[in-house]
Amino acid sequence: MSALVQAAQPRSRDGSVTIAELVDQYMACYAGRDSTRVQRLSWWVQRIGPVSLAELSDDQVAAELDALATKPSRHFAGLDADGQRIYKARAKPMAPATVNRYAAALSAVITWAIKRRIAPKGYVHPCASIEMRPENNAKTRFLTDDERDRLLQACRASKWPGLYLLVLLALSTGARRGELMGLRWRDIDLQLKTASIEQTKNGDSKVLPIIPAALELLQAGKAKGRPDGLVFASKRASGVPYAFEQRWAQALAAAKIRGVTFHTLRHSAASFLAKNGATLLEIGDLLGHRSLVMSKRYSHLATSHRAALVNRVLGDLR
Repeated sequence: MSALVQAAQPRSRDGSVTIAELVDQYMACYAGRDSTRVQRLSWWVQRIGPVSLAELSDDQVAAELDALATKPSRHFAGLDADGQRIYKARAKPMAPATVNRYAAALSAVITWAIKRRIAPKGYVHPCASIEMRPENNAKTRFLTDDERDRLLQACRASKWPGLYLLVLLALSTGARRGELMGLRWRDIDLQLKTASIEQTKNGDSKVLPIIPAALELLQAGKAKGRPDGLVFASKRASGVPYAFEQRWAQALAAAKIRGVTFHTLRHSAASFLAKNGATLLEIGDLLGHRSLVMSKRYSHLATSHRAALVNRVLGDLR
């Protein structure tokens, strides 16, 4: 049989493909920037890798997620001698939001299989009936104005000069850690005062505005850096991101700030905007939210702005 005839043969849709094989195929095509996707799908492969797509049931998925919810959460604890990430267990169980992300990762793989016609015809998605665990967005951590100022001061004093610029960009743009660490000098437009993100975690592109303080630092760095080099590069290689976790922890300690992760800076950027009159649509556009549902967690912070709006427009009603 010729290669052309072979290529024309339809792929098998009997559901015999295993979850492990399906994950491999999915990741070979994955173009997103979710750095946790590999780790979460690897967990699924360990748990249900040999199970075929046809055999996978919603009951099995639910049972695995229930078991996951009882496990202790983990936190990043630096890099080992080979540069591999080290995670240590916490005393508290895994947060509902984290369990939901594991469910979403598996769901994405199966949805991809259905769209690619790998799954059997009429296949019922086993994640469709899985209820997401309630997430308490009221506990979202924001920096106060005083904490923000203390943190920026501590970052200025860091032994890594890039930390101040990194945190300044995170606070002023709401960009994710991976988006900022992936920036290259060619992505910085000093004339337009913007930074271009080719692909976000959601698979979209976006343009970040750069405030004057950050622009000044970027202007000095771009004159020295190579176009393909990372803005926040390792000292040893311009194509490898700087491992800043230790410097970040030192800055938090110096600023006497607790209960904060780097992702808190993204929430803080949104909270500062909400408090100063930005609409949910504007916040969602800057942060790259695909739905206003994601931006609604900041709506309670815009109370004073909404009150001023109502009084300005409708305050004369009698």
